[in-house]
Amino acid sequence: MKVLFSNPPWWSAREGRWPRKRVWRAGVRAGSRWPFTALVRSSPDQLVTKDYVPYPFFMGYAATYVRQQTGVEVVLRDSIAIRESYESYYRFLQEKRPDLIFIESATPSWEHDAGVIRKIHEMLPDTKIALAGPITINTAELLEQYPITACIRGEYEKGAVKVVNGAEGTIDFDLLTTEEMNAAPYPYFDATLTECYWDSNPKGQLFPHAQVWSSRGCPFKCIFCVWPATMTGNDPDGNQVRTARHYTPDYMEGYLREMVGRYAFRSIYFDDDTFNLGNGHVLRMCQVMQRIGLPWSAMCRADTIKLETWAVMKESGCFGVKVGIESGNQYVVDKIVNKHLDLEECRAVIHELKRLGMTVHGTFTYGLPGETIAHMHETRRYIDSLPFDTIQESGTAEIEGTPLHTLRRSGNLPKYEGARIDENYKREVDGNTKFNQLAEELRES
Repeated sequence: MKVLFSNPPWWSAREGRWPRKRVWRAGVRAGSRWPFTALVRSSPDQLVTKDYVPYPFFMGYAATYVRQQTGVEVVLRDSIAIRESYESYYRFLQEKRPDLIFIESATPSWEHDAGVIRKIHEMLPDTKIALAGPITINTAELLEQYPITACIRGEYEKGAVKVVNGAEGTIDFDLLTTEEMNAAPYPYFDATLTECYWDSNPKGQLFPHAQVWSSRGCPFKCIFCVWPATMTGNDPDGNQVRTARHYTPDYMEGYLREMVGRYAFRSIYFDDDTFNLGNGHVLRMCQVMQRIGLPWSAMCRADTIKLETWAVMKESGCFGVKVGIESGNQYVVDKIVNKHLDLEECRAVIHELKRLGMTVHGTFTYGLPGETIAHMHETRRYIDSLPFDTIQESGTAEIEGTPLHTLRRSGNLPKYEGARIDENYKREVDGNTKFNQLAEELRES
């Protein structure tokens, strides 16, 4: 049996945004918490490195797990990472003729991906197609309307094994336990992908770099956040207990030594939902990174570790962090996002990080339900008041499976008391597109 884990191409159009040059708009999907499209320097079948491309974590772990558990022939083809054209992709499928294809999708890419799935079925009618990713939170319509054999909900190592063994229809959540996670094989990688994945933030990354997880999940319940609601947990309404599972130091050290030894990575980026959930895990990872001896960075919250732990991170080689803040207005942070982050505490932490000599990338979102233009201007003032090295400003994407999408359906979410769908809220599934629209409004107001 031949099994393909596929992250298909996602090209949009050529645009004339830059002087005398038409460039391509392309999307990122698997590996991105909020899939979106953006202008890129690459073109179909012509890879230019150092555009943002995330590693497809769920897919990478599922591929090696299926291979280990079933013994079938498994290939992972990340067409987005290698900037593959549709022509090359479909030619590859015709040549290899896999028996089963796994595709991961979410709301922003689904309209596009549905067309790809229909095209694959037309070309290879005997090939079974299994769907995974946040889009599978509601499976009945997908199974009825599209040529899909199975829909796997949540992270999909175990679910993919079930499908390889013949299961069909809705494959419900069946997450790895912490013990199973730490006994699982390292995620899929090969030498052709070494220079394909890149995230320039936080500032200071060395190329090529490895994007890795040291944990899965996040206990917080931000209204727009996708993976803890649909992949590492089943909580689309944001009212259940969410948990995080951590990899052990031994697992992480073995994994990082293998990656660095085989592919000569020069820096490490921990792309956990929240890397610094507690001092214990962070200090253990610092010890690992001290032994690995490479510069590293991580996605963090400002308020989940002691102030002195940031200094230990710096001493072990951490050159920078991403800090999720979302808004510069405390009401929006607490009552709409439901993040419960003290913005003044966050301010003090950012100044401490800069004092330590670390780079700081702040992430913010605009267009939340119930947020006003005045709130958005307050976010801009908050950004301007702090010494960020880089910032990420995006529009709030509405993705199926999140509390935000539940709010649209139900009209009310008690735990998000300030969130409301009104005439000021703009629904958009592509955060980049939404931000461009809101940026114009902010300039005019």
